[in-house]
Amino acid sequence: MSAATLTPGTYEDQRIGLRSHLRHLGALTRRNLMRIKADPESMLDALLVPIIFTVLFVYVFGGAVKGTQQEYIQYMIPGLLGTTGLNLAMAVGTGLNSDFQSGVMDRFRTMPIGRAAVLLSKMAAETLRGLVSFTILILFSMLLGLEIREGFLHLLAAVGLSLTFGMSIVWISMLLGMSLRSAQAVQGVSMIVIMPLQFGSSIFAPTDTMPGWLQSFTKYNPLSALADACRALINGGALTHSVLIVLIWSVGITAITAPLAVARFRKRT
Repeated sequence: MSAATLTPGTYEDQRIGLRSHLRHLGALTRRNLMRIKADPESMLDALLVPIIFTVLFVYVFGGAVKGTQQEYIQYMIPGLLGTTGLNLAMAVGTGLNSDFQSGVMDRFRTMPIGRAAVLLSKMAAETLRGLVSFTILILFSMLLGLEIREGFLHLLAAVGLSLTFGMSIVWISMLLGMSLRSAQAVQGVSMIVIMPLQFGSSIFAPTDTMPGWLQSFTKYNPLSALADACRALINGGALTHSVLIVLIWSVGITAITAPLAVARFRKRT
């Protein structure tokens, strides 16, 4: 069937083979990367936020929380891997909402492409952005004194675990981007989600000094488990339980929100 015979809203993903889906995914991922190349300012959050967070928290709070900046670097940076992926993931929804507002999705609607490829290409591009951000965070932190005590492979495992959780959050972000009316609304709601998760966790400070009600929240906060897992992978220590918790959260979030996001996307296109 040619593109000319297709009518908007009648093309189904089932009519497209796996090879075509992969080809569409590759083409759309390349499109997203070319947009970043044409607008390099869109990479500023991935490039600068890890550096800004590291400097501010290490030199403003490090001495108060852990006694010395060096000890705090070993504590905070592994946890910051998780929150870096979270911040980047939540930004996807804003871009997706803008694509709908600008009419880009109307063009996709008339093309014989797999609908899922549009969303998966966003995730692929975001994964590459995340890898760049993690690399900058780790290299800059090593310049400040971070020690990778458990070796390079364990460091890669920490990055992979952070990416896995971050990509599950991308589905939430895309669902918000397709459900809310404006990019500003998406950004506002994203902050409401991000702030309690970030600061109500063990990322920036130990939880044993927090009040009981907040400790109950941090105990079930997936970012606390992610921070603990990354610390164990980088600094050493028991990690089986925390890694398992992060994986369960990642699979659960994806299993619930991915079908909702795809259904919402098909409804809007």
